[in-house]
Amino acid sequence: MFAVPVASVQLLAVGDIMMHQDVKQSASQASNGLRALWSGVEPLLRTADIAFANLETPVAPASGQPGRPFQFNAPEDLPAALRASGFTVLATANNHAYDQGAKGVLETLERLRAAQLVPIGSGATREEAEQPRIVTVRGLRVAFLGFTDIFNVNLNRNDDDPWVRPLDPAAAAAAVRRVRPQADAVVVSIHWGNEYSHQPTARQRSVAGLLAEAGADLILGHHPHALQPVEMIENGTRRTLVAYSMGNFISNQDRAYRADRFPVEEGDSRDGVVLQCRLVKRRLADGSDQVQVEHPVCEPLWTENNWEDFSSGRSRVREIRVGPVDAAIAATRAELAQMQSADPAGLRERQARLSTLELRRQRAMATLGQACAAP
Repeated sequence: MFAVPVASVQLLAVGDIMMHQDVKQSASQASNGLRALWSGVEPLLRTADIAFANLETPVAPASGQPGRPFQFNAPEDLPAALRASGFTVLATANNHAYDQGAKGVLETLERLRAAQLVPIGSGATREEAEQPRIVTVRGLRVAFLGFTDIFNVNLNRNDDDPWVRPLDPAAAAAAVRRVRPQADAVVVSIHWGNEYSHQPTARQRSVAGLLAEAGADLILGHHPHALQPVEMIENGTRRTLVAYSMGNFISNQDRAYRADRFPVEEGDSRDGVVLQCRLVKRRLADGSDQVQVEHPVCEPLWTENNWEDFSSGRSRVREIRVGPVDAAIAATRAELAQMQSADPAGLRERQARLSTLELRRQRAMATLGQACAAP
C-alpha cells in the first residue's frame, strides 16, 4: 500500500540501572562521577529522541536508609546524571521500587521529575501510577505504560497512597486499548521473567501476545539480569517489537568473571544491549495514519569490572564501566596492532581481552536473535 512518512522518532532502550555499593564507589572515585560509568554509551544515548532505562533503585537519600545488599538506594545526583547523559523515560515499577518504603517512592518521583525525567509505573496514588505518560517528540505522541510482575515487598495498600503498578494481563491489555486512540505509538515497560534465564517464560510470551493484540507497538522487558530474545510479533498490518529482557545496563554482578577461568554463562549478567528502533508514522493512500516500529538494531554492551585487581590491592581505584562491545573490540585490535613483541605480558593481556569481548558479542547476538540486526 502506498504510504508517505510524515513523522519519525528514534527510540533507544537499555536494561537495569543497579546501584550496588561498588557501583557507587566507582562513581565516587571518577572525575566526572556517575556519568563516568556509562561514558562509552553516552554518545549513542544522546542521538536518541527518547532514551529509556529501567531504574532498579529508589533515589531517596532524605527519606530512606543507606543502600545495602538487595535493598538499594541511589545517590541524589543520579537523576541529573541520567538526564545529562540523554535519558528521558525511566521505569520505576520493579521489584526494588519499595526498597526505601512508601516515602522512598514519593521522594524518587520528586527527584526524577525535578531532573525532567519521566517516571512510569509508580505514583503518589494508584491513579497517578496507572496514568499513561505521553511524550511528544517531533510531532509524534508516544504513550508509555509501566508494570511489574515481581515485588520483593508489596506496600500497595490504599488507592490514595503511593502505588507501584502490578501486572494484571487483562488490565494491562485494557490500558493499552484505552490509550491507543490518544497516541501515535504505545510503549509498554514490564518487569517480569525468571532471573538469569535466557528464555522468556510462557507467561511472558502470553502477556506479550495479549498486549500486541491490544495495540502495543513496543514492549520493553527487564528483570532477568541476562539477555533474552528480541522478537517481532506480526498481527495483521500491525507489528509489535518485544525485547523480553535487555539485561543489565550498569551493575556489579558477575564481578569475578574471567573468560579464561569460568564457564561462559558466569559472565551473562555483565552483558547488556542498546536496543534502537524508529517509530515511523506513515500516511496511507486512504488518508489514515499508521505507525510502525522499523529498523530494530541491537548494540551489545559489556561491563568492564576491575574487582579482581582492586580486591588484590593491584588497583586503588574501583572501576566499573559499561560500553559498546564493538567499539571495545575495535580499540583492542588497534592496540594490538601497535604493540611490540618486546612486551609479551602486555600482548597476552590484550589478546585475552579481545578473546573475551569477541566471546561476549557472539553470545549476546545469538541470544538476541534474528529480529534485531547487529549494528
